[in-house]
Amino acid sequence: MVIAYGNRNKINYFDYLKRRFARIYPVYFLAILALFTYFYIFNRPIDYRGLFLNLIMIQSWFPGYALSFNGPGWSLAVELFFYLSFPLLFNRFYNKYALKKVAVVVIIIFIISQALLHIFLNSEFYEGYPSKSHDFIYYFPVMHFSEFLIGNLTGLIFIKGIKEKNYDWAIVGLIVLFGMLLKFNPNVNLHNGMLAIVLVPLIILISSNNGGLTNFFSGKTFVFLGEISYGIYILQKPVYVWVSDIMSYLKIESSTLVFYISLVTLIICSAISYTYIEVPIRNKINKIRIAKN
Repeated sequence: MVIAYGNRNKINYFDYLKRRFARIYPVYFLAILALFTYFYIFNRPIDYRGLFLNLIMIQSWFPGYALSFNGPGWSLAVELFFYLSFPLLFNRFYNKYALKKVAVVVIIIFIISQALLHIFLNSEFYEGYPSKSHDFIYYFPVMHFSEFLIGNLTGLIFIKGIKEKNYDWAIVGLIVLFGMLLKFNPNVNLHNGMLAIVLVPLIILISSNNGGLTNFFSGKTFVFLGEISYGIYILQKPVYVWVSDIMSYLKIESSTLVFYISLVTLIICSAISYTYIEVPIRNKINKIRIAKN
C-alpha cells in the first residue's frame, strides 16, 4: 500500500477504502457463501453468530470467534483494522516526518510489542490453546499492529531507493536462515511478527533483485499464481470441506489423495474466481466515483 500510494501527497479516505473493499470482499464473501451452502446442504450445524461476525469482518475482535465459520478469515478482520488506520498513518505520519524518525518510532513499537507478547505467553494470563487468552494473543488485531507498521516501513525504505542488482545469493542465504529459524526455534514465538527480522530484508532484496531468481519467477505462470494467491488463501476451507465430503461419499479414504485433489481444485477455483468474479466486480466497484476531500 505504501508503494501504491507513495507518490501522493494525501490519500482520499473513502476512495481508498472503496478500492480496498473491491479488492478483498468479493472473494471473501464467496468463501462464506460456499461454506454456508455446504453447511446447509449437508445439514451441518451453522454458527450464526460467527457467520454474522465474519460477514462484517470483526470476528478477530471477539475472543472465541476468531476462527469461527471460515477460519482463515481471521487475518482479514485484522487487515481491516490496518486498512482503516493506513490513511491516517500515511497523511499524518509518513508524509510529515523524515524516514529516520519514522523508522525509530516503528522499531521501538515493534520491540515493545514483542516484549509484551512474550510476557503474556509466559504469564498466568495465558491458558494455552484453546482459550480466550490464546485468541487474544494470537488473533486480536491490535496485537498485530506492529507487523503492519514494519511492513509500511519496508515499503518506505523501498520507495526511497534501493540499488537494483543481483542479490540471488543473499536471497538464498536469507531463505536458508528462515528455514533454520523455523526448524531450530530457540523458544521464541515467531507468530506475531518476529520473523520480520528475516522477512524485511528478504522482501527488500527480492524487490530490488535483477538476478536469475527474479527472471525465473517473472514468468506468466508465477505472476498469475501470485495474482490468485489471495483466493487460494481465503477459499482453502470451503474447497477442502466440499472435496473431502465428496471423496468420502465416493469411498476414497486416503488423506494424501484428498489433500492433493483439494489443492488442485483450490488452484482451479481460485483462478476461475479471480478471472470471472474478483476482477470484474473490482472494476465495477472502482468505477464508482467518490467525492474528493
